[in-house]
Amino acid sequence: MHIKICGLSRDEDIEYINESRADYAGFVFAQSPRQVSAPLAQYLRFRLADGIIPVGVFVNAPIAFITELYHNNIISIAQLHGDEDESYITQLKKSSKINIRQTVIPPIKVIKTVIFGGKSLNSRLKDMSNFADYFLIDSGAGSGKTFDWKKIGSVKFPKPWFLAGGINIENIKQAMALKPFAVDVSSGVETDYIKDRKKILELTKTFRQG
Repeated sequence: MHIKICGLSRDEDIEYINESRADYAGFVFAQSPRQVSAPLAQYLRFRLADGIIPVGVFVNAPIAFITELYHNNIISIAQLHGDEDESYITQLKKSSKINIRQTVIPPIKVIKTVIFGGKSLNSRLKDMSNFADYFLIDSGAGSGKTFDWKKIGSVKFPKPWFLAGGINIENIKQAMALKPFAVDVSSGVETDYIKDRKKILELTKTFRQG
């Protein structure tokens, strides 16, 4: 199981993430209090410790913008929270795969966000499994609220999945008990919308202890 800390925007955030040894670091490029520009993300990304995977968070972003971030090694994975469909993701993967001097850059991996709820959830996941590499299950993009985790047992996941929405030190063990591929935390390790070192370290310690 893995852990992703999302919404990094300051030097201090990178220091905390490096200290915590999170598996994934999220940079939000969509409109948000945690939004970062490409130059800031580049600066922060190259301060990440080796082994921490940078993820870009987008909502209906231009494919060329995501591709440029990927080719410049600012992000390794695109997390999509908008209306991106099969056509969009297919084009994104095609655009991001290139040959440079006999070196192949593979297509970018994609995390597709799916809002929990609705009778068609299993069929939606099955359909999207043909083009997404991972799923992220949330109660709403950036809502910071949990959904009814008791119902997750009825969901059939055809690809590895991230659990997001309202995860914090109080419920991290319950989140882990659902056995997702990864948990995704943002506001749950903040104080007044600012990443809190103590909360990050406490939560990641609890996570590592199982």
